[in-house]
Amino acid sequence: MLEQQIEQHFIDSADLKYQSAQTLSKPIAQAVQAILASVTSDGKVLACGNGGSATEAQNFATQFVGRFERDRPELAAIALNADSALLTAVAHDFDFEHVFSKQVRALGQAGDVLLAISNDGNALNVMSAIDAAHERDMTVVGLTGKGGGKIAGLLRETDVHICVPHVRSARIKEVHVLVVHCLCDGVDSQLLGEQESPL
Repeated sequence: MLEQQIEQHFIDSADLKYQSAQTLSKPIAQAVQAILASVTSDGKVLACGNGGSATEAQNFATQFVGRFERDRPELAAIALNADSALLTAVAHDFDFEHVFSKQVRALGQAGDVLLAISNDGNALNVMSAIDAAHERDMTVVGLTGKGGGKIAGLLRETDVHICVPHVRSARIKEVHVLVVHCLCDGVDSQLLGEQESPL
């Protein structure tokens, strides 16, 4: 019984990824182009999210500054959820809603990209960060699920929305990991050329 339940998780995850491939490939490619345009013009990517989405923001920044699968020059990215002192100070002195937006206003510049990650698209602090990014004339890449929530209504025509077509958080997060890897690989392939697949 337990083994069947575990197997079903693998099947459901694989099914969603297979079904999402065609739907998400276009917005992911658009996001790659937006990020590429920024980092090749001395811009940067600011990434944010809560909980599991925070780990994805950090995962993205790590692979961007360090590397994904190939050595290359460093690319500028910052995970806004990584500084616990700053987060707790802003949350205490102001409100948790402003923990990302204050950083976007302090660090963001025109031409930068905000990678805003929220499973249900309704995280107030992520929405505030989007508003701040628009004030700074930044492009927003919204990475959501569950129909996009309120974030879908905040995004502009010049932004990119990558919305996983599912309602279960675990499945959405699994696809978000894959999307982050696609973003990193897409930027690398545009900068370095296609990589031969290992046998």
